[in-house]
Amino acid sequence: MEGFVITNVVLNDAMTMLEQTSRTFYIPISRLVPGLKEAVTSGYLCMRAIDEIEDHEQLSDGLKSSLLSGVRDALRTEQPFEAITKLFAPHQSELPAVTLQLNDWLHLCPTTALPIVKRYTEQMSDQMAEWVHTGWDIRTEEDLDRYTYSVAGMVGEMLSELWQWYDGTASDMNKAVAFGRGLQAVNIMRNRDEDLKRGVDFFPDGWNLKDMLQYTKRNLKLADDYIAELKDGPAMSFCKIPLALAHATTKLLSVGGNKLTRAAVLKIVGSLS
Repeated sequence: MEGFVITNVVLNDAMTMLEQTSRTFYIPISRLVPGLKEAVTSGYLCMRAIDEIEDHEQLSDGLKSSLLSGVRDALRTEQPFEAITKLFAPHQSELPAVTLQLNDWLHLCPTTALPIVKRYTEQMSDQMAEWVHTGWDIRTEEDLDRYTYSVAGMVGEMLSELWQWYDGTASDMNKAVAFGRGLQAVNIMRNRDEDLKRGVDFFPDGWNLKDMLQYTKRNLKLADDYIAELKDGPAMSFCKIPLALAHATTKLLSVGGNKLTRAAVLKIVGSLS
């Protein structure tokens, strides 16, 4: 019973953190069934933890790359929790809570799903470290594909493995990558001004908003196909929400808007219930 209590404390803390860090994923994750809920929450927050390192406005690129490589190396050790604690210890005042609690998010994951979450967090840390090291140098659509895979396509792959782990739900891994890519492309368009201010441009050379909209829509179409092929169950219920929000935000961006209102989000979610 003690372990059950600890897990529920960590889960409650995780859901609070999730609500603070992702309006897109909080609602569908909060609706997941027990077991799958812990696994997906763990995976999302682990990846959010390292994403916050990559996007940190005060850390030098050298330190970002070092910390991301350190997370990768820690997850490869026999004692990852101790290694992560040691890695973050000198940076308690600089790193956000979602990053500093990486061990909590790993502890939340069901034991049999933990290898999946660890593997993808390790791979994403490795690729993020490389992107930081090279200064996010995106010149071509192929570069953009590599970047969106590194930070979001992998999330789609992880989710597909978690659907399979939970109840045997099969899915198309290539379309799972497109699902992640499409959501990331929406974020790239929404955050363009802020990214340019910090000296980062995720648009390939010569691209304008119209080009990025086409890239986004192409990936979201594959994401539609991904969901259409899922069997009825928690995976399909989960995926419908962020995809519907992505489509709505893309439409809004195409007419000069930027962010869905809370009322719009609730209306979209309500229409899917």
